Amino acid sequence: MPVTFRAGVDIGGTFTDIVLLGSDGTIHTKKISSSVGNYAQAIVDGLHEVFQETGLSGVGIDEIRHGTTVASNAILEHKGARVGLITTKGFRDVLEIRTLRMPRLYDIGWTKPAPLVERYLREVVDERVDHRGHVERALDPADAERAVDALLAEKVEAIAICLLNSFANPAHEAMLKEVVTAKAPNLPLSVSFEVLPEIKEYERTSTTVINAYVMPIVATYLRALRKGLDAGGIGARLLLMQSNGGLTTDTAAAERPMNIIESGPAGGVVGAQALARAKGLDRIITFDMGGTTAKASMVEQGEVARAQEYAVGAGIMIGSRLLTGAGYTLKVPAIDLAEVGAGGGSHVWIDAGGALQAGPESAGALPGPVCYDQGGIEPTITDANVLLGYINPSHLVGGALKLNAGKARAVFEEKVARPLGMSVERAAYGAHLIVASNMIRAIKAVSTERGRDPRDFSLFAFGGNGPLFAAGMAASLGIRRVVIPPSAGLFSSFGLLYADVEHHYARTFRRLLRQADLGEIQSAWEALAAQAVDQLAAEGFSDERARLRRSAALHYKGQSYELVVPVPDGPVDTRMVTHLEQAFAEEHERTYGHRAGPDEPVELVSIQLVGAGLRDGGAVPGNTRPSRAAPTAQPARKAYFGDKHGWLETPVLSRVDLGNGRVGPLIVEEYDSTCVVPPGARAERDATGNIVITLPPG
Repeated sequence: MPVTFRAGVDIGGTFTDIVLLGSDGTIHTKKISSSVGNYAQAIVDGLHEVFQETGLSGVGIDEIRHGTTVASNAILEHKGARVGLITTKGFRDVLEIRTLRMPRLYDIGWTKPAPLVERYLREVVDERVDHRGHVERALDPADAERAVDALLAEKVEAIAICLLNSFANPAHEAMLKEVVTAKAPNLPLSVSFEVLPEIKEYERTSTTVINAYVMPIVATYLRALRKGLDAGGIGARLLLMQSNGGLTTDTAAAERPMNIIESGPAGGVVGAQALARAKGLDRIITFDMGGTTAKASMVEQGEVARAQEYAVGAGIMIGSRLLTGAGYTLKVPAIDLAEVGAGGGSHVWIDAGGALQAGPESAGALPGPVCYDQGGIEPTITDANVLLGYINPSHLVGGALKLNAGKARAVFEEKVARPLGMSVERAAYGAHLIVASNMIRAIKAVSTERGRDPRDFSLFAFGGNGPLFAAGMAASLGIRRVVIPPSAGLFSSFGLLYADVEHHYARTFRRLLRQADLGEIQSAWEALAAQAVDQLAAEGFSDERARLRRSAALHYKGQSYELVVPVPDGPVDTRMVTHLEQAFAEEHERTYGHRAGPDEPVELVSIQLVGAGLRDGGAVPGNTRPSRAAPTAQPARKAYFGDKHGWLETPVLSRVDLGNGRVGPLIVEEYDSTCVVPPGARAERDATGNIVITLPPG
């Protein structure tokens, strides 16, 4: 039987990472610079470079799994479509009023971001549906046509429709949809009862508008990618990573691009989840550091932590994530990530007060760090790590990228060390510690701010720079174990290969649990299940290849925010009510440190269901073997470990050299990343190829 391959492709701000996995377990990897002007081009070019190196062809690729930032970039850069919005009379300014949440306490000068739909492109219709779904004022068909005609006259590129309480009765939105479809059948259209049939008018309006805003951009990108792949003889099915950690088809992604806004970072978390399960680790914190940003997330009891909403285009929240409201709210399930502007390309600079800073500005792919010798003039974290002896100037990306250490030293001395009155190595080490402290904030945001103690977790580090910083950060946090997976620098791409196709469904269903009609709740969940089964069957997943998972969003009566708990299989009866109340109380105590008394009424806010399509034979074979030859041990070199240790002669090893374990200081060099093991820590390679670093107590 011929060997077939699946490809995982992740585009970052600096590199595009490609992993090909064969049905026989063979792994081919490639890391190339991202093509910023046309991200699709880097994918096609990278695949062809792999073909040239391996003798493969596009015929052997049966599936491409892709994580992309094209949608989030459109929002960050305000380069989305010209969108028109139709809403209920009296609610024209919901996008500007928002929810009164502020990201900066006591800052009266903070300005809300400009709405994605300008006011003159927001049309209102005179209709009203109450929260129970009763029509109080019917929508006049002539009024509907007038609103649509007004937006078409403005030559909008997409239309969003979001009426008050349409989650309870979508009849008026359906009427408007018919009018738009009749008058402009090819115009991208986003309708809230199809996009997000849930309560909270700002969140629903914002989500519906964001979906419309990126629809043309994502559709154009996917068409260009498909065209490039076909022209290159690669007819493989294309699947996109969603923000929630599941895959979706390119057709579904074009229709609901809101689900792939945070597509890029999800792959690594899903891969970490799979490897943690295999290794028997119940609690891990994932740490992904690339060239531009660093991201942290949490996997607990084998399940990825998911947020029910998040802000996109908010910039990078370096501090507490409890301060929200800076960006545009998107109410869709997403892996709960905290992000900081800290990467290998982050600029190192001195602020007006004379303090050393790192990031969030980055050198990106071009010109890159000074040591890349491609025109960069500002010192970066990568330059600092070269000067500290952590990065081999001749080995980056397997030696394909030679570094100019002399230029890095010159710029660091001129712009950092001399102004601060210190040696180059101390200045470089200071920059290293500062960027580490910034990243520690991200780890605390997904752990301590969620009521979890990071000392109870293992740190799972990947990305091109993650293994270099992980052990030092873990020591600062009191974490004793660090895990570095194989192909760590390309792990976000590798993680795509572990994901399942997933579709998420939700419906607002506000009921006090003890007073609810349990048969009504059961019927509502069955309706969502039928919808999921039909969708999965249409994509080729049926019977044992389709899996359904239920969850519920709950809060104590009177609370504004809810917590989500899993719901086991079985009938919705009084025992299920007791289970849900208990599960919610436990999660409330875990998150906030307390729970209410047993008589406090618990309210069901929404029911949720995930339909997963499972691949035949599992996601990844257990006998994986990289085709790229493992690097051999290099001569020892001096590395700087702060004032306590200074410069130490440090062995430089490959991963295979850690079979029996070694005590640091050590540097482990690989094609796609460098792992630094500090003095006193022990590193060994486990049975599945992970590097496991055990830190000494204290």
